[in-house]
Amino acid sequence: MNKLIATITDIQNEDSLNIVSFDYHDVRLVMMSLEISKDLSIGTQVVLSVNPSHIGIGKSFDAKLSYSNIIEMKIEDIEIGKLLASIKLNHHDNTIESIITANSTKRMQLCKDDKVVAIIKASDLSILEVLYD
Repeated sequence: MNKLIATITDIQNEDSLNIVSFDYHDVRLVMMSLEISKDLSIGTQVVLSVNPSHIGIGKSFDAKLSYSNIIEMKIEDIEIGKLLASIKLNHHDNTIESIITANSTKRMQLCKDDKVVAIIKASDLSILEVLYD
């Protein structure tokens, strides 16, 4: 599981739906959730989590998407298996892993040190832990 330390910047809710915005190294991240802790407020620091198989990768990318979370990253390492590839991505000295198909890795000609974007749906991001001072 990937972990990102971020700070809550906004909380919107209607009925049981919550949209929570975060600052992650000057990148705005958004999470959609049906339940959030009542202890959460603007300024609270949290650890966000996202499954490696829920992180897409874009290269030479300049498109408008419905995905809320797009983070510019650099490829640190690539391990290609028979069917899947593990791509290690770095942003501000934080490494996260994306698992994509080996065919996609080859088709995109992904290489170490490439600049790419990590793409995460708002519904795939979750709060793992609240960091209390």
